[in-house]
Amino acid sequence: MRPVAPARTSSSTTPAAPAGSTPLCALHEDGTCHSCPHMSTPLPVQLARKQARTVALLADGANPVPAAAWERPAASAPKRFRNKAKMVVSGTAAKPLLGILGPGGHGVDLRTCPLHVPEIEAALPVLARAITTLGLTPYDVSARRGELKHLLVTASPDGDLMVRFVLRSRRYVDDLRAALPGLRRALPTLAVLSANIQPVHQAIIEGPEEILLTEDDRLLMRLHLPVSDAPEDGTAGAGPTELPLYLPTRSFFQTNTGIAQALYATARRWADDALTVPGAAPTAPAATPTAPRAPRRVWDLFCGVGGFALALAGPDRRVLGVEVSAAAIDGARAAARLMRLPDDRVRFEAGDASVLDPGAGPVPDLLVVNPPRRGIGAELAERIEAAGVERVLYSSCNPASLAKDLARMPSLRPRRARLFDMFPHTDHAEVLVDLRRRR
Repeated sequence: MRPVAPARTSSSTTPAAPAGSTPLCALHEDGTCHSCPHMSTPLPVQLARKQARTVALLADGANPVPAAAWERPAASAPKRFRNKAKMVVSGTAAKPLLGILGPGGHGVDLRTCPLHVPEIEAALPVLARAITTLGLTPYDVSARRGELKHLLVTASPDGDLMVRFVLRSRRYVDDLRAALPGLRRALPTLAVLSANIQPVHQAIIEGPEEILLTEDDRLLMRLHLPVSDAPEDGTAGAGPTELPLYLPTRSFFQTNTGIAQALYATARRWADDALTVPGAAPTAPAATPTAPRAPRRVWDLFCGVGGFALALAGPDRRVLGVEVSAAAIDGARAAARLMRLPDDRVRFEAGDASVLDPGAGPVPDLLVVNPPRRGIGAELAERIEAAGVERVLYSSCNPASLAKDLARMPSLRPRRARLFDMFPHTDHAEVLVDLRRRR
C-alpha cells in the first residue's frame, strides 16, 4: 500500500454558476442524455421541491416525521460532485464511446459530463486511447459479442484514481498488466488498476472475480468533517477533522463526496448532542433532572467501509460495524488502523446485518442502520422495536421504504431529520432520521 501523502487543500465541489450563464450541460440541453431530468431547473428550486415531497411522504405514515423535526437540507454543488463514473463502453475499439446506452441500444458518449470531478473528466480520454491501443472490442449487447463491458473510475478527494476494466473474459488481462507503466505515465495519480470479470449476458455492472494489477488494492478516500455542521451554529465549517476511509475495488461508497461529509458530520453531531431538540417532545419525563448520556455501545449495521462507525468512534465508546461484504470490512479495518483506533474500541465483522438481534446481549446505546434501497425489512425492524434500543440513527436512500420501517418501530419516534441532496438534478433523496424511544 502506498504511503499516505499530506491531504490536498483543493475541494472536489464547485460553487453554483451565476445567473445568466451558459447551460450547465449541453448533453441535457440537446436531448442527448436524459439522466438528469431536472437539470434545467435552478438547483435551489429543485432542492425545495425535493424537500417538500420527502417531508410530505414521511409525514403521512403510521410513525410520522413531524414537520418541525426537519433541519435545513444539505445542498450539493451543481456540478463536479460525482466521484465515480460507471461508463458503459460501446462503439468500436478504434472509436470507443464511454457513457450510457440510449434508445435502441446506441451508445451515448458522456466523457464531457459536467457532473464528474475534474480528475475523472481528465482521465476518460486517456482511458479511451488505451482501449484503442489495446484493441479492446466493446461488448455489443444485441450481438452478444465483444470483450469490454464497462469502465469504472473512482476519484478520491486527493485526486487519486481507481480504474477498473469490466471484461467478458481474462483474455486481455496480461495486456492490461503490460499497459500499466504507460497508464501511470499518462495518469500519475493512478493508484489502483484492476480487471473485473463479468462473463454473463445480464444487466449486471460487475462480476464476482477481481484481478488486481497494482500493489494497492484500495483507494484512500480522505474526508474532512466540520466540527459542527449545524445550520444555526456559527462554528460550522471551522476546524474540520479528517475521516480517512479505504475503498476496496468491489465496495460501495457514496457518489457525492461533499454530501457524504455532511451526512457523516450530521450523524456525529446528533450522536454527541444530548440536548433536547427544539420543538420536539422530551426524550424522558420532564421531572428527570439529568440529560441522556453520550452513547457508549454503538452498533453500525450495513456499515460498508465504516463511514458512520469511524465518524462516531470516541474514547468513551465501543463501536461495532457489521457488513456482508468481506472486502468492505477489510477496508474498514484498515481505516481503523490508520486512525490508530484500538481493537477494543472499534471492531468490524463480516456478516449479514439483517439477521442480527440487538436485544440478544447487552443492548447498544445507539444503533445506526444504513440499509440498501429496500430498507431494513420487517424482521429486523421488529427485533429493533423489541430490543429496547434507546436511540437509532436511520440513514435511508429510499424514503418510501423508510416510511414502512418507521411504522414497524412505533416506540422509536422521529425527533430530527435531514435531507441530503446526494444526486442533484434527479428525484433521488437521501434522509437521516434521529429516532428516540418513547417511554
